[in-house]
Amino acid sequence: MLSNRKISIKGKRPADLSIERDENGVVHVNANDVNDVMWGSGYAHAVDRYTQLLLMRIIGQGRLCELLEDTNENLAIDTFFRRSNWCGRLADEVKKLDKSTRETCQRYCDGINAGLGHKKASMLKVLGYRHTPWKIEDSILLSRMTGYLTLAQSQTEVEHLFVETVQGGLCLEKLKELFPINEDIFDRDLLESVTLNQRIIPNSALWNNAIPRMMASNNWVIAGSKTCDGSPILANDPHLEVNRLPNVWCEQSLSFDGSTIKGMGMPGLPGIIIGRNNDTAWGATYAFMDTVDSWVEQCEEGKYLYEGQWLQFSERDEKILRKKNPAVELRFYDNHHGVLSGDPLKQGNYLATRWTGADSGAKTLIAGIKMLLVGNAKEAMEILGHVESAWNWVISDVKGNIAYQMSGLMPKRYNGWNGFAPVPGWDKKYDWQGIVTPSDLPRCYNPVENFIVTANNDLNHLGRVSPINMPMGDYRAKRIAEVLQQGDSHDIKSSQQLQFDVYSHQANDFLSVLLPLLEINRPTSRAYLILKSWDCSYDLESIGAPIFESFYQLIRHEVFGQGHRGFGADVVKYLTTDTGVFIDFYQQFDKIMLNPNSKWYQEKTRDERFIAAFDKIKLPKIAKKWREVNTIDFVNILMGNKVPAWMKLGAKAIPLLGGRATPHQGQIYRSDGRETSFSPTVRTVCSMNDQILHTCLAGGPSDNPLSKWYRWSLKDWQQGNYKKLL
Repeated sequence: MLSNRKISIKGKRPADLSIERDENGVVHVNANDVNDVMWGSGYAHAVDRYTQLLLMRIIGQGRLCELLEDTNENLAIDTFFRRSNWCGRLADEVKKLDKSTRETCQRYCDGINAGLGHKKASMLKVLGYRHTPWKIEDSILLSRMTGYLTLAQSQTEVEHLFVETVQGGLCLEKLKELFPINEDIFDRDLLESVTLNQRIIPNSALWNNAIPRMMASNNWVIAGSKTCDGSPILANDPHLEVNRLPNVWCEQSLSFDGSTIKGMGMPGLPGIIIGRNNDTAWGATYAFMDTVDSWVEQCEEGKYLYEGQWLQFSERDEKILRKKNPAVELRFYDNHHGVLSGDPLKQGNYLATRWTGADSGAKTLIAGIKMLLVGNAKEAMEILGHVESAWNWVISDVKGNIAYQMSGLMPKRYNGWNGFAPVPGWDKKYDWQGIVTPSDLPRCYNPVENFIVTANNDLNHLGRVSPINMPMGDYRAKRIAEVLQQGDSHDIKSSQQLQFDVYSHQANDFLSVLLPLLEINRPTSRAYLILKSWDCSYDLESIGAPIFESFYQLIRHEVFGQGHRGFGADVVKYLTTDTGVFIDFYQQFDKIMLNPNSKWYQEKTRDERFIAAFDKIKLPKIAKKWREVNTIDFVNILMGNKVPAWMKLGAKAIPLLGGRATPHQGQIYRSDGRETSFSPTVRTVCSMNDQILHTCLAGGPSDNPLSKWYRWSLKDWQQGNYKKLL
């Protein structure tokens, strides 16, 4: 309910516009039409998320060293974004907007600028930053950033790891077990000829600021035939980096012209990304679509070979200004295959890498504005299918329909090439042939199962094409589906409970191998007795979860960390601490570890490796609970952990429920003093029987640590208390 907490609007504003907070600080904007309500949404984004909004733009422009803090770490981030060139051709995208969408987006920007002008206090201002006006181009930049980081980035990372693994001499049989290789396309000699000037990017550098790791999520939709009240239920809980304040999501309710849309948006992007209006609801997870490809370019004297001719690269000069040091001048080389990772003046073979979304943005903004007025599930499928980043959308409507639609720019490739392994850049047949239409992507409408689940798993079977070649594991999807299959009386409460489910099929699969071995070989072991009685659930009081996690890390090292038959200890350590490979693609490794006939088991059998790993477990005298080992500090997006605790910019030692493979994920990843996490940043559930959106957000509406709204709902998020957005 509203509590007359009106947000003061200074200066010129739309007629009859009101912006109020409810009892939880959530902004409710009321206006006459869509343009006015978007003005109010932009104004509130600027007031509530001034620092987050502008910090994302500074990062995307590659100007951290110039405008904020001049460090070598920030220089690496600036260099990454200058290389990516997402600020390029932004004006061209604005020109692609239809007149109506451009007008609405401009009104959103006008609201942001009014709010920025009236913001009184901000840590950015304390650091001496003075903002410039927000433009539609800035919103397009943010749409590119959120579409790549770390969605497409994870694909780039694992494909570059593959090249490094080939060059490390791993045999073809082992490569095929781990990576989706097409032997007809795979050319080992070609990949071994590549000079890798840039290894896979350490996350410890790239994710140290406001950029959230946007990866694992759950969503599902249940048909009315399986619910108590006969109406569809939709649930969504995006598992992103949760341990930073403010939350990446900003919650709003927007009412205009007799309609209300409410849910989660991202400051800088107009519209509601996940949520509902009067007639339709929708939720999103990352689709793991392969939208990044690499080509091997043969270079000499600044040129590259293509179809028998030597062509000139486009040269792009970038200058990074620094507060405390001389400016850094960089030169990048581009062609139709993307950005070259190397110096073509030095003869050799280098990778050129391209992301389909590098020139995107217009269609995504158009879709975001259209969703404000979407009327039903069919219409939502059509609109959301044109979003340019790769998402799994589940949808429901008041007429009882449920649907699923994948979005993203999947390139049309040469027949037989799935895009995973780099191919010869000089052969024209490997050039992209356009973009796959949304109707050919995985999708379904009112399926016979009467529910739809997505959890970053393989959904290729639902489309005419196969966009996914390296999905995340299916453990979470499998667990959610088995719960939904049970009975026809699901309701809001049961979906909320499912969002807190911490059963791990992954643990069960490994224990089904390990426990019989221990019963014979280590029957009196204390660790064995604990694991034997463990229910494979990662609840906070569990003492089995920490022991299993210790075993899991050890068996992974036992199988992949041996230099003469695996990656080597140093590489496994690097993949664990400095990349997201083991976080994103763990089931690829699990399949090998669980397979007794895997080529990765040579000198010793799988069972011998399992016992060897188990024997290395160091169990303390008093077994620790999951709440004691799986804790993380919440920190401010700008200051991180650089300030003392008494300043209260964060929250200390918050335990995370769940593990990597449980529906409620609670995965913690540490690297070089940097802590990140995968856990539900927000939980939403709604029934089409009413107009309520049940939400549970990790953090409050404001990014101002002095505001009572800064940490407002953090305890409710921990305890699973949902509020009703009416």
